[in-house]
Amino acid sequence: MNSKRIPLRPLLPLALLLPLATACGGTAGADGSSDAKTVTVTVGYQSKTINTVTAGTLLRSLGYFEEELAARGKKDGITYKVEWQDYATGAPITAQMTAGKIDIGSMGDFPLLINAARGKQLKQPTRLVAVTGYNLRGGLNTVVTAPGSPLRTLADLRGKKVSTSVGSAADGTLVRALQRAGIDPNKDIQKLNQQPSVGASALAAGSADALSQFVAWPGKLAFEGRATALYDGAELNLPTFHGVTVREKFAKERAGLLDDFLRAQRRATEYLRTQPVAAAESVAGKTGLPAEVVYLYNGANGIATFDPELRPELIAALKEDVPVLKAAKLVNDVDVDAFVDPAPLKRAVQATAYPKASAAKPELWLKGQTTTRTFDSPKELLKAAKAGDVRAAYVPDALTGTLWFADKAVWVADGTELRAFVTPASAKRYVEGHSGARIIRYADAVGLAS
Repeated sequence: MNSKRIPLRPLLPLALLLPLATACGGTAGADGSSDAKTVTVTVGYQSKTINTVTAGTLLRSLGYFEEELAARGKKDGITYKVEWQDYATGAPITAQMTAGKIDIGSMGDFPLLINAARGKQLKQPTRLVAVTGYNLRGGLNTVVTAPGSPLRTLADLRGKKVSTSVGSAADGTLVRALQRAGIDPNKDIQKLNQQPSVGASALAAGSADALSQFVAWPGKLAFEGRATALYDGAELNLPTFHGVTVREKFAKERAGLLDDFLRAQRRATEYLRTQPVAAAESVAGKTGLPAEVVYLYNGANGIATFDPELRPELIAALKEDVPVLKAAKLVNDVDVDAFVDPAPLKRAVQATAYPKASAAKPELWLKGQTTTRTFDSPKELLKAAKAGDVRAAYVPDALTGTLWFADKAVWVADGTELRAFVTPASAKRYVEGHSGARIIRYADAVGLAS
């Protein structure tokens, strides 16, 4: 084993070295001055972690939070401003929150727990008050390899270099997946603790054999032909989500402003669910991500389901995450029940909860169209794709239901049926269990669909 294997350590300590941002959540200005007539709320978000867009990128572009604050300002004679701070991961947001420099932030389930632990440790406690996007099976995280890589299964990662962001939801998926495959994530692989963009470059350069990352990096790299899926996080069948956390002090002293944020988030969620194509185009324009990739995750049948509610199954999954982080020595312990606070959302949003996610259907997005079409089977999707000018075609994995690009999926012909899979390993397992089934090329699947 390589003696230079990088030890487990979170990105968080590095983030604490970042310059502190402007003062927020009160009457202090960036220069430390006090102005009782002006209050700035600082929001930390991850623009390219696109299942947080209802609390970040999309919300910011729609201006709903500013609208809510303007309405409040007219009543109380105070000018409310929003400072948006964009980061690549949740760790620096936590660093700024525990320094009292960010009031509200959004991040994934594993970073949320680190946020809770660090907040308690540094006497800047935080609370989880809402969810942004979730997937009940864990499909938001994926392990990918470079195109043409000989790696086909998790077992092939033994002794290899795997890039991930330690302490992230994607790292949690990697650890759990390896453990289920009988691989020790601390000894049997060389883990590279890297930011998503750095890891993507390492994969392309060959200095990493695989990359485990969260939305939207796996889909982006696959869409661009720069990666192939090796492991679908939905195989874990464990919920993963991103959520909204707030400094406890801000929540108490500025409860009305937190209410405004949660109402604005709910409005952004409604916009995304009722206008998914427009929302995808908007997020793409703000982030530089391909709209087709944004829609893969955030579309009508996307991998992520958006709902602010703190669903019991998500909180239960959060509790299951704690031992993983403790084993990695990233937290000592976390009192999840004390961290989760459903009261602000109940107070701010008086509305019926969104329904749970339903099974994804094959979906087709034609060029020049502002709406998409869904189909009852992959074969029907491929038939329609042959006749149109396709912008993107999406198909759910036959086993996990994870949506994937049709032309990047692994296809299996099983009698007259055509089935798609995110990874070669899943397709192989299916074929081994179904006599006569065989793996075919995408072009052959299209031909058989006619």
